[in-house]
Amino acid sequence: MTIKIRRYFMAGLLVWLPIGATVLVVSLLLDIIGSLLTLLPPALRPGELFGVPVPGLDIFVAFLVLILTGVLAANLIGKRLVIWYESILARIPLVRTIYGAVKHFSEIVLSESNSSFKKVLLIQYPREGLYSLAFQTSEEPAEVQSVTGEEIVTVFLPTTPNPTSGFMLFVPRKDVIELDMVVEEALKMIISLGVVVPEWHPVHPANEVAPPEATP
Repeated sequence: MTIKIRRYFMAGLLVWLPIGATVLVVSLLLDIIGSLLTLLPPALRPGELFGVPVPGLDIFVAFLVLILTGVLAANLIGKRLVIWYESILARIPLVRTIYGAVKHFSEIVLSESNSSFKKVLLIQYPREGLYSLAFQTSEEPAEVQSVTGEEIVTVFLPTTPNPTSGFMLFVPRKDVIELDMVVEEALKMIISLGVVVPEWHPVHPANEVAPPEATP
């Protein structure tokens, strides 16, 4: 009974934690936008310009701020500003550790410019007969393949429940099993300690029973 309650508690927590974090970030951003709007002269505030309150204006402005931030960060001046404030954060002991880990992991997972973290793999680790989830980070490291004489895949084996830390492993391709689940599903499973298991619908299940032949 206690195990079931604990399992249900963890499952409920995993549902509400992402929602709570999202609401917290969005609320913080909306509060900042609202505070910035109050800095405008009264005659330039949206309520004064249109004569009536504009519903959803904060959300639109927040979305616009995110887009403009992305545009700014993509050009030369923006990159220099990012380097400047990151150099400041790097001087704060605890902040630099958290910020650096999260930023590096986010860049790898969310980047669309490389093939990293695009495949979820199953490898035998920490010993033969035990399986662990891993992410493919690169293929065919030339020097490693030359030394080992095997076709090698570079994988990242995340720790649970914190997938921002883990191990880099060189695994022979013949020992790697590619899974159908997407990266987001694998991350949910890792963070939840295996409680959240993605659904799987095999195209050609091995145990599919053949339909009986029609009798003439």
